[in-house]
Amino acid sequence: MGHRPFFATPIRLLWVAFVMLSGLACQPQAERLTAVETTTPSTATVLGRREYGIRQHLTLVNEGPGQPEKQNIWVALIQTVPPYQEVQSREITPKEYTLVSDENGNQYAEFDFSDHPAGTTKMVKIDYRLVVNELGYDLDNCEGELLDVFTQPELHIESANPQIMALAKELSREKKNTCQKVRAFYDYIGDELVYTYNGRNWGAQAALGDMGADCTEYASLQVALSRAQGIPARYYEGLLYLENDTKNLARLEHAWAEVYLPGTGWVSLDPTLGRIPLQRETYFAHHTPEHIIVTMGASPSTLRGSSYWTHLYWPGTSTKIRVEAGKWEIEPVEK
Repeated sequence: MGHRPFFATPIRLLWVAFVMLSGLACQPQAERLTAVETTTPSTATVLGRREYGIRQHLTLVNEGPGQPEKQNIWVALIQTVPPYQEVQSREITPKEYTLVSDENGNQYAEFDFSDHPAGTTKMVKIDYRLVVNELGYDLDNCEGELLDVFTQPELHIESANPQIMALAKELSREKKNTCQKVRAFYDYIGDELVYTYNGRNWGAQAALGDMGADCTEYASLQVALSRAQGIPARYYEGLLYLENDTKNLARLEHAWAEVYLPGTGWVSLDPTLGRIPLQRETYFAHHTPEHIIVTMGASPSTLRGSSYWTHLYWPGTSTKIRVEAGKWEIEPVEK
């Protein structure tokens, strides 16, 4: 997956937007770290841990000729998400920003860069230290009640689409419990989808066509098929750290899924990496420590249809702002 562009044109005035991922007062946030609420805990077993140092930096270049009437950028923040990860420290530069959150509990640093003269640059830099858990799950008991949340269709998660509903019903036929249904969806996605990096999130229904799919479609289809059968499921976007070159497997900016299984709780699975037969067991009901969560939800409202950060500006006298997104820097911390 990658940076997905977004352009908005309000009446009378042109908003120029480059989009990629109840406010609080502007303040430094290194010491104010909160955890995402995950509704119901999982019975996951921690099998291991990995610590990382992560840096994200964005540069905004004003190519002139004037300066914007107004300019804001929202950057999604990595948070503590039990039981998956714990953020130990976070340092944000510049320190003048507003902390905002969305309907999924994701957090963002909002920067007001309206004072941005032509020919100058503004830079955002965020440094993290966090621990990611490797989790295993016991699926022997897959009986019980399901939750009544995260079961509805949404943008890119077309679980009420007739084609997806029919496929979910067919794949669920003769399956004895929820775990077997979810595994049938996972295996179908691994067997039938063709991985083709497209840099967009076309959604679950598009994954059933001939256009190919990358991690966003793999994850969206897993969530949609599950929800079509009344199984709670959620979509995550984040970072995938693998030591070797992974472009043929997946990109560093990655998406995967989570489902609620009775008797176990929320369970992580990655249908993109699980498409490879030899790796299929590794990424089903197993959260590897290479998966770092940034946001939950296929289309968080603050991101306006994209991933990781969002940039909007009022161009004034034909001002042009270019955003240069530096590569994520991820380093394992050796103990």
